[in-house]
Amino acid sequence: MRIEKENALLLVVDMQEKLFPHINRHQELIKKTLILLAGLKALAVPMMAARQYPRGLGDTIEELRPYFTTGYWDKLTFSCCGSEPLLAQLQGSGRKAVIIAGIEAHICVLQTVIDLKEHGLVPVVVTDAVGSRTDRDYEIALRRMEQAGAVLTTVESILFELCRQAGSEAFKTISKLVK
Repeated sequence: MRIEKENALLLVVDMQEKLFPHINRHQELIKKTLILLAGLKALAVPMMAARQYPRGLGDTIEELRPYFTTGYWDKLTFSCCGSEPLLAQLQGSGRKAVIIAGIEAHICVLQTVIDLKEHGLVPVVVTDAVGSRTDRDYEIALRRMEQAGAVLTTVESILFELCRQAGSEAFKTISKLVK
């Protein structure tokens, strides 16, 4: 199944100030996530960001904020689909592939993936743009997501898949980003 930019959107899950520093390999995670966001922006793929209980976990980390100028989807449920307005936005977008980055892989990302699948959407998990506090939780979460029907990919792979061919301005931007 090929993922096409006209049929995809990005959902960043809970990449928030108070939790992010505790995520395993968080410096690499932010680097990859920023590449993903810049590449998707060049491809004109819509982007959404969810925040889990921002009063307790803080705002989305500062480096990501410029990509979400239309605001955030706040939630109390672990799954993003537990927020009726957020789910309505996803379903109403007309896009079937939901590209996912965020934390934590074994809690909010996993539950979101399971629910997206249940709602007839295709969760596309960018494995190097999701994380957990421990390697074990991360690895088990990826296995569970794949068993639930998620498509697993990487930042570079999804960007070039969405780009489809060389020569465009988006291709040039993405090529520079991944070097």
